[in-house]
Amino acid sequence: MSGSPPVVIWEHEVERLLQYRELIPRLEEALGKFSKRDSAEVIQPVRSTVPLQKHDGFLGLMPTYMENDGVLSTKLVCFYNREAGSSLPGVQATVVLLDPEYGNVKAVIDGEVITAMRTAAVSAISAKLLMHPEAEVLAILGTGKQALSHYNVFTEIFPFKEVRVWGRTREGAERFVRSVGGAARACGSAEEAVRGADVIVTVTGSTKPVLFGQWVKPGAHVAAVGACRPDWREMDDVLMKEAVVYADSREGAIAESGDVVLSGAEVFAELGDVINGTKPALREKTTVFKSLGELMKTEPTSFIIPLHYGKSFSC
Repeated sequence: MSGSPPVVIWEHEVERLLQYRELIPRLEEALGKFSKRDSAEVIQPVRSTVPLQKHDGFLGLMPTYMENDGVLSTKLVCFYNREAGSSLPGVQATVVLLDPEYGNVKAVIDGEVITAMRTAAVSAISAKLLMHPEAEVLAILGTGKQALSHYNVFTEIFPFKEVRVWGRTREGAERFVRSVGGAARACGSAEEAVRGADVIVTVTGSTKPVLFGQWVKPGAHVAAVGACRPDWREMDDVLMKEAVVYADSREGAIAESGDVVLSGAEVFAELGDVINGTKPALREKTTVFKSLGELMKTEPTSFIIPLHYGKSFSC
């Protein structure tokens, strides 16, 4: 395989191959493996970054090695703090799969769909583990690609009776509602969207809090996806200190999450700890899942490749 040219898999093909019903169980398994800290299962350091000061962004490098599965990959992702209404993308991502024995590149995969679906799937896993089992109202703060992927997976696997959406502009929220066939309600303020909601998803590009603890009803679950830098925030100190905080990676949250770093909140557990049964799922309390998007880019990648080739291809 060392002499074979790398495969290039474009966005449209990733969309065709990647399905939530296959992705979620694989990610649950991977989260559990990660939290065991067994180097033969998963080695994934905290993301390293290179600032792109001229463009108000940064490049993140996210390698993972799964020795037992023979999978080595890295994700390269550029994040930008764009002005409201900018036509430029806020996130661009590429995933590279390598042969762990020879070191050559086996595949280059468009990372946009992988990023959107993997992140949303992990948020859905957090809700599956932590939200009240009779949750009826979902609020989404944000109207971009991550908002859409979260809407898609949350409405696919949970029977919410109401979905509310808020964006930085009313036009953006209404456009989002039209894009999902009118099956959600655009709200004029974040507070209007959040008040009384059972599950809240924050997928904004904000660097300052947009979600405040005084708005959040007791026992609600928050899946917080934005604010992936140590000086960025989506949530205020009140919420962070009153809620029980979970993360995909404890080390990642402590190093990279401004919501954790600036509030001084303690990370109670990783999702993998709950999956492994070593920490409880405190459904009766207000919970926050802080997603850093670091975990398991290999999991979507490792079964996209066999599907692309047919089951005979070896990763």
